[in-house]
Amino acid sequence: MSALWIAHVTVTNEDAYAKYAAIATKAIKEAGGEILARGGRYVQLEGQDRARNVVVRYPSVEAAEAVYASDTYQAALKHAVGAAVREVVIVEEL
Repeated sequence: MSALWIAHVTVTNEDAYAKYAAIATKAIKEAGGEILARGGRYVQLEGQDRARNVVVRYPSVEAAEAVYASDTYQAALKHAVGAAVREVVIVEEL
């Protein structure tokens, strides 16, 4: 079953986060991830408001987890640490 990687992000350092995003995009595409939403218009109905919301579809939960653990994505994360407050979850699609 396919899976969605959902991230809710508040960026605190635009320059560093831009470096993260560039490398993360490479990792996502290398793994066959399809970016469905990224930083576009949104409506916050409940919970913590985060101005950047990202949704990526992967072939499976395992594929999404593998991207997170990949060397490329881990290199990207080094730029996100201290540059954003994030929540990231992987959810299996029905």
